[in-house]
Order: sequence, then structure tokens, then C-alpha cells
Amino acid sequence: MKRRNFITLLGSAAAAWPLAARAQQPAMLVIGFLGSESPDLFANRLRAFREGLSENGYIEGRNVTFEFRWAEGQYDRLPEMAADLVRRHVSVIAANGPPAALAAKAATSTLPIVFSGGIDPVKLGLVVSLNRPGGNVTGVSQFSTVLEGKRLELLHKLVPNAAVIAMLVNPTFPGTDSITNDIQIAARALGLKLNVLNASSEHDFDTAMASIVQLRAGALVVASDPFFFSRRDQLVALIADHAVPTIYQFREFVAAGGLMSYGTHLADAYRQVGIYVGRIFKGAKPADLPVVQPTKFELVINLKTAKALGLQIPDRLLAIADEVIE
Repeated sequence: MKRRNFITLLGSAAAAWPLAARAQQPAMLVIGFLGSESPDLFANRLRAFREGLSENGYIEGRNVTFEFRWAEGQYDRLPEMAADLVRRHVSVIAANGPPAALAAKAATSTLPIVFSGGIDPVKLGLVVSLNRPGGNVTGVSQFSTVLEGKRLELLHKLVPNAAVIAMLVNPTFPGTDSITNDIQIAARALGLKLNVLNASSEHDFDTAMASIVQLRAGALVVASDPFFFSRRDQLVALIADHAVPTIYQFREFVAAGGLMSYGTHLADAYRQVGIYVGRIFKGAKPADLPVVQPTKFELVINLKTAKALGLQIPDRLLAIADEVIE
């Protein structure tokens, strides 16, 4: 072979090597993140989610990327958002909240879905059973909704003289009927009169507060709902203006100035969602991954808010509190 031809052949081969190497590299995995809430309130949970991913070796920007869709508490937007993620052929859908999980399941029966939500996923129809989910869906159940009765009990211990209690629910949230039924049973057992108030938009908050005043309710339970969580600053401030002792589902409400919360730790739940997504990337099937159930619940009390309401926190409540914000 002539020297000139050899050099040309060598150059062509050298130029082809990088192309071949790139062709052999795996494509970037894409997580379709379907959020029922707002992105500006999600930083801590996303941090925990990424930590769970990294435990399986998946780092954003290195071997995985995100496609985010946020419903901002408007659940009717979720079906089209879920369908859009399916059309974009994401690798897995991470669904925040029952409305997002239901929308994702309706959009695909083949793409893996990992959810986080407070409603019993079996009753909701997301999985066949907790231990063997079946199908393409698994995730983390915070069981926030089944704790409503416990929240009412804790609130009653704090304000035992309040015979009339109000509860704020979102009628568009899946499982609201079950939530309402469970807490009505708890209220009757405690000898309390419970009035259920609806709010599915920000405009409904003022109406609900006016109803609380009219009913002379001595305390309020805010039901588990991503919409309420996404509007927590506004909701907590409005309730504070009306000086109503209130219990919420998550610590974040109390950190924003709410009186008391009882529920699961959100960061732990989303870290586990990240772990499950990583395991699916490594070949695990959602049908074989048991739904994770919480093992730890936290009671958080804001002493500054209690003082503003003129409440003395009973020692027995302080003794069992996991965190006291002063």
C-alpha cells in the first residue's frame, strides 16, 4: 500500500473512532416528573429524590435528566401533561400525589410509574396489593389520609372545650369522600360536631373562613391535599388572621406559622421514590417492588403560634412531640 493511501486510511479510521465510541454510549435516561403542586415549594423533596437516585448511581446531567410538568394545584391539567410525557418517550414517570398518579396510570400501561401519595393506593386502584403491586405502578404511600382521625384526636387534646370542629377538604381531590367519612366517625367517637367545608381554589378560602366564623367552630382540621400544600403560606396566614387553632398534615405548614401537624416525613418519602426509580433503571419491574409504607410519623408544634392564640400546650402533648418550634 502506498504511504499516501495508508495515511488517508489511518486518518479516516481515527475520525471514525470517536463517532463509534459515542454510538456505543447509552442514551441519557429521562425521568418524567409529574407534579400536582408548584415547583417553588418542592426544592427539599426534589433534593431528597435526587439523593435516592444517586444511591443507585444516577446523577442528573451525567446519566439521567428530567422533564418536569407542574399542575400548580389544578388537577384538570394533569391528564394532558401525563399524555405529553408518554409522547416524549420518557424512561419512567415519577408522579407526585394521587391525582398525578391516576393521570399517569390512565396515560400508559407500559411505562413504569413511581408515585408518592397519601391515599391508600389499593383503594384508589393504582395497585392490586401493597406487597405485589402488579402492572406498571408502584411507589410510596404516606397514608396521610388515614391519619385524619388521629389529627382530630390530637387537636381535641389541645382544645378540649371546642365542641364544634371544622374540616377543610378539596372536593376535587381523589379520596375526599373516604377522608370525610373516616373523620366523621372519629368525631362521633369523641362527641364532637364536625362541619366539612369545601375549597378547590384560592377564591374558596375566604368563603370557608367566613363559614368557620358563622359556625363558631373552635378548631380546624386541614385535610391532606397537594393543592392545600401548594398554597400553604396563603392558607396559614389566612387562618392566623382568624385565630383558629388548626392542625395540618405536614411539618412544612408549621414551619410556615401553622399551629400543629401530624404526618409522615416528606423528604424520606421522596428519597425512597428516587431509590425505586434507580432500581427500575437497573432492571427491576414495578410489579415486583412492594409499595413502601411509612414507619415513622412526626408531631410538630409551633409554640409561638400557640402563644399568639392564647393556648397553653399540655405537657403530655409536648412530651410526645418530635419537634417544637419556638
